[in-house]
Amino acid sequence: MDGSRNHSRVRRLLLPLTAGACAVALLGGCSDPAPSSAASAVDAGAPMAESDLEDGYQRVIKDVLPSVVQIDASEGLGSGIVYDDQGHVVTNAHVVGTGKTFKVTAATGGDPIGAKLVAAYPEQDLAVIKLDSVPDGLKAAKFADSAPAEVGQIVLAMGSPLGLSSSVTQGIVSAVGRTVSESRAGGGTGATIGNMVQTSAAINPGNSGGALVNLSSEVIGIPTLAATDPQMGDSAAPGIGFAIPSSMVKTVADQIVKDGKVTDSGRAALGITARTVVDDRFEPTGVAVVAAQKDGAAAKAGLKAGDVITRVGDEDVTTITALAEALASEAPGDKVRVAYLRDADKQTAEVTLGEI
Repeated sequence: MDGSRNHSRVRRLLLPLTAGACAVALLGGCSDPAPSSAASAVDAGAPMAESDLEDGYQRVIKDVLPSVVQIDASEGLGSGIVYDDQGHVVTNAHVVGTGKTFKVTAATGGDPIGAKLVAAYPEQDLAVIKLDSVPDGLKAAKFADSAPAEVGQIVLAMGSPLGLSSSVTQGIVSAVGRTVSESRAGGGTGATIGNMVQTSAAINPGNSGGALVNLSSEVIGIPTLAATDPQMGDSAAPGIGFAIPSSMVKTVADQIVKDGKVTDSGRAALGITARTVVDDRFEPTGVAVVAAQKDGAAAKAGLKAGDVITRVGDEDVTTITALAEALASEAPGDKVRVAYLRDADKQTAEVTLGEI
């Protein structure tokens, strides 16, 4: 795998309702509410006085917090971002879970507002809900354009970590182009998501669906996952979080708002039903094709049930997750070389990828 792949274990950032009452120990892990800066000075490379940076952070917080909400779902607490002036709120699919109705509270305070699910898209761990009414003071967030985030860029994470609404932490973009897979444990969607933004801004359970913003008060991503360290009992790895990029958020949310569902995923697929195969030592060795959809990408290239896929492009494939990660960096219509075993014979095929 190349450097853009992330093989750390990750966890969703939904706060179970039973953990809603955080106490003193939890406060110690929160960073100071400081985000933003005079973007012009940063862009120009000019030195910035500490007071200027502090003022800039405070301006961004004032700009963005009225667009951030806390979502009380049947399965826990999460965060969301006001998407438009019609009351649509975008969040993570794992935040809404199987729920259809929710209570939403603005980060700036006020009474809870009812909301209903418009649609969820678990494949990208995104969902849109709509408020029953739009209260005064709530405003739509400004989403950054499709230009990628840059490593070293200062960012702020806003949401309700551990049930602490209106919380803000700051850090930088640590890496871009990460591909991570979410566990299904604890209500996760099992999604494999490409082009994630990695950040050092502290994000914790409850931050899911909130806002990762730049110093121009633009949302560049939705915090979704945090890395965990298996050697530390799967506790959170400090300073390693992942956010779905704004370009993907807008692509999915626009379709849900317009059509009530995702009509064009933009995600590559082989068009197969598959399972992981293991050797005599129970080590994963490839992905067996259980069924190939008629007229699907794999079938058109000559693959059939019983074939075992071992490589896609430059990526070795030993598990279903590895296959999903290899496809996450591709797009529908791309041509890739797929290596596979048929009756123990090594074969390859050029496959024109389809769409999920």
